[in-house]
Amino acid sequence: MRVKRWLLSFAVGVALVVLGSVTLLDGRAIDVLQRWFAWLAGPHPGPFPQGLVTVAGTAAAVSGVLIMVLSAGAVIRSIVAALVPGAETRIAELVQRERQLGRGPRIVVVGGGTGLSTLLRGVKEFTSNVTAIVTVADDGGSSGRLRKEMRVLPPGDIRNCLVALADSEPLMARLFQYRFPEGDPTGLGGHTFGNLFIATMSAITGDFEQAVKESSRVLAVRGRVLPSTLEDVILAAECEGGAVVEGESALATCGAPIKRVFLRPRDPVALPEAVEAIAGAELILLGPGSLFTSVLPNLLVPGITEAVRRSRALKVYVCNVMTEPGETDGFAASDHLKAIFEHVGRGIVDVVLVNTGLVPAKLAERYRQEGAYPVIPDSDTLRALGVSVVEEDLMSASDYARHDPERLAGAIVSLVVEARASARGSHYNRGRVLDLASARAGRRRDGATAAGRVASRRKAQDQPPYGN
Repeated sequence: MRVKRWLLSFAVGVALVVLGSVTLLDGRAIDVLQRWFAWLAGPHPGPFPQGLVTVAGTAAAVSGVLIMVLSAGAVIRSIVAALVPGAETRIAELVQRERQLGRGPRIVVVGGGTGLSTLLRGVKEFTSNVTAIVTVADDGGSSGRLRKEMRVLPPGDIRNCLVALADSEPLMARLFQYRFPEGDPTGLGGHTFGNLFIATMSAITGDFEQAVKESSRVLAVRGRVLPSTLEDVILAAECEGGAVVEGESALATCGAPIKRVFLRPRDPVALPEAVEAIAGAELILLGPGSLFTSVLPNLLVPGITEAVRRSRALKVYVCNVMTEPGETDGFAASDHLKAIFEHVGRGIVDVVLVNTGLVPAKLAERYRQEGAYPVIPDSDTLRALGVSVVEEDLMSASDYARHDPERLAGAIVSLVVEARASARGSHYNRGRVLDLASARAGRRRDGATAAGRVASRRKAQDQPPYGN
C-alpha cells in the first residue's frame, strides 16, 4: 500500500510548515537558521538579510503545504485502492461526471404526476441544475389521507419527483416508493413509505419546505424539488352546464366537459425559491402531466405565472401523449394550449413539443377501452396560435403509453443547445431560437403531416374523431 512512506512525507510537510511559520513570525528563528548555516557551510560573515529570511520562511511553509496535500491524497488513494480495487478510476469518473452535470443548463420544470417524474428521469442525465416546481392540490389516495389526518401538504407528487431525481442506491428509492398493502393490520394500508417519511419530517420540523429539503438529502437528489406554494389549496372545476366540483380527485367525475379550473383560496402566495428558480432558468418546461390537475394548478398561483411570463428563458409546453378520460376527452394538442391560454393568458409558451410516434395497436386498444386516445399533434393549428412546434417520436416502448424519458430529454436538451448557440450577451435571441426550432421540426417531416399519420392509424383502429 506504500502508506508509511506517504505518512512520513506528510510529517516532513508538517515540519516544513512549522519551520516556515516560526521563521516568519519569530525573529529568534533567524539565529537558529544562522547557526544551522554555519554548521553546514562554515561561519557566516554577518547576519542574514531580512529579505532572505522572509523568502526562506515562505518557501518552507508553501513547500510544506504542497507536500502535505500530495501526501494526504496519495494515502487516501492507496487505502481506497486496497479496499476497493478499481474504485480510484470510478471515483475519478464520478467526479468528472458531476462537474459536467454542474455545468449543465438551468432547467425549471412545472407540473406534477407521472409525466413530470418521467421527464425528470431523463433530464437529470444531462444536468444537475434542474428544479421541479410541483403542484400541492392532490387530495386522493395516500396523499389525501395524510392531508386530512396530519394537516400537511400532499407529499405524493413531490415524493415521485424526489425519487426520479435521486442519485442514491436503488434500494433507497424502492423504499421511498414502497406502498403498504391494503388491509394492513397496522392501519398503514395504501400509504407509501415516502409519503409517511415526508409527512413525519414535516411534523418534526414544523415546515413542509424543510421536510422536502431533508428528504432530498436522504435521497441524494440531483437538483431541487419545490412546491409551487405552501398554502393549503383546493382545486375546483366548473363544468359545462354550471356544475362545480371540488377536489382534484373529483374532476374526472364532473360528468360534462370542464369549462375552467380554479384554486381556493384564489390567489395563493408562490414559494419565493420557486420564483427565483424561474427567474434564473435557461429553459422553462410546462408538463408533461395532466392538464387540469398537474399543469394548470401551478399556473393558477399568480406568482408562478408572472415569473414565467417575465422570464427571458425559452418556454416549452410538453403536450401529453394520451387524452385523459373525464378531463381532456377529444382534446388535440391545440386544445391543450388553448386551455392554458384561456386560464392564464398568452406569453408563457414559445414552443410546443408534440409526440408523433404511434401507439402500438394492442396498447391503443387497451387504452381505448378505458376511454383514452392518442393526442392529435395538429401542428398547423398550434402555429396559428402563435407558437413554434417541434414534432418528435417520443413514445416509450414500455407497456404504458407515455413519453420515453431518454427521447424526451434528448429533444429538450437539443432546444437548450440551440438556445445557448443563439445567446447574445446575457439574454437569448429568442426569435432565432424559435426559427431553429421550427426548422428542426421541418427537417423531421417525411412528406405527410404528423396529424395525418396519426389520424390514419386511428382510422385503422376504429377510433372516434377528435376536436372540441
